[in-house]
Amino acid sequence: MPTSPASQPTQHGLRSIWRKRGLGAWLLWPVSVLYGTLQRWNAGRMRDQQQSAGVPVIVVGNVIAGGAGKTPVTQAVVAHLQKTGWQPGIVSRGYGRKTTDCREARPDSPASEVGDEPALLARSTGVPVFVAAKRIEAALALREKYPQVNIIVSDDGLQHLALARNIELCVFNDEGVGNGFLLPAGPLREPWPRPVTASLYAGQPPQPPGSSPLFALQRQLADTAYNSKGESCSLSDLTGGKAEAVAAIARPESFFTMLRERGVELAATQALPDHYDFESFSRLLGADTTLICTEKDATKLWRTHPQAWAVPLQLQLPQAFWDLLDTQLEVIKA
Repeated sequence: MPTSPASQPTQHGLRSIWRKRGLGAWLLWPVSVLYGTLQRWNAGRMRDQQQSAGVPVIVVGNVIAGGAGKTPVTQAVVAHLQKTGWQPGIVSRGYGRKTTDCREARPDSPASEVGDEPALLARSTGVPVFVAAKRIEAALALREKYPQVNIIVSDDGLQHLALARNIELCVFNDEGVGNGFLLPAGPLREPWPRPVTASLYAGQPPQPPGSSPLFALQRQLADTAYNSKGESCSLSDLTGGKAEAVAAIARPESFFTMLRERGVELAATQALPDHYDFESFSRLLGADTTLICTEKDATKLWRTHPQAWAVPLQLQLPQAFWDLLDTQLEVIKA
C-alpha cells in the first residue's frame, strides 16, 4: 500500500524516547530539570497576573505534548451546555495560524487566519469562537461582542493560568503520561499528577492516576461524511472501493485504523505533520480514487480538493461524568 514518507512508523525521535526511561530519556533529563524550573516560574507569574472573564470558565486541556483529543471533548462539552440551558462561547490560542491578533473565528474563516481547530469549532458548534495568544483577551473580546454568553470553554490552556477558571478537564490519549518525565526527556508539559476537576482518558487510565475522578471516553467515526459542496454520504458507501486517506493530526495512524475498522479499504495513506497547511499537498493516487480526510483538516484540504470526504470524530462519555459536571456548575451558579 502506498504511503507518504511521513506515514512510515517512526522508531526514533522524541516520541519513541518518551515511551520509557531509557538511555535517551536520561541523557535529556538534565534539560528537563531546567524546563521544570522555568515552568514553575512561569506558572507562578501567570497566577499572579490571573484575570477573571466575568463568567464561569471550563478549561479542556492536557499535560502532555501533542494531541490528546481535546477538541472533540470541547465539542461534546459545548453541546451538553447548550442542552442544559447555558449559552457557551469558546476561546482558543489558534495554534498554527499566520495572524497574531485577537479575532473571531467564524464558520467560513480560513484556518490560516484563526487556526484549524477554532475553524472547526466555529463550524461544528455554532457558538461564538475567539482566538488570542492570551486567552483572557479572547474571553473579554467574546463577551463584549456576545454579552448573552454566560459560560466560556477554553480549548486547550491548562497551563495558561493567566485565565481564571472554575473547572479543569485533563484529557489523555492511550499513551498516558509516557515515561513520566518533563519535556524534552518525556512528554509532560508540567508535573503529573496535579489537581484537576476530572481526567478523561482513552485506552488505559494514566499512571499514576492522580486524585481527580477518572472517566473513560470512547471515540468513533461518525456514520456520515461530507464534502465542501454540502453533499453527504454514509461511511458505508465508502467501503465499496479503494480509497486514499490523509491526516495531519498528532496521531494520524489512529484515524487510518478507525477507517479500516469500519470497512474502508485504504489503497494509500498520507500521515502529515500536525496542523499541516496543505499548501504543497499532492495525492499519491489518481483523482478518480476516493479521498478521505479528518474533519479538522477539511477546511485546508478543500481549497484544492473540494471533493474530499471529511469524516467527523464522535465522542461518548459516561453519564457519571456529565453528572459531575452539572454538579460543579450548580455550585458555581449558587
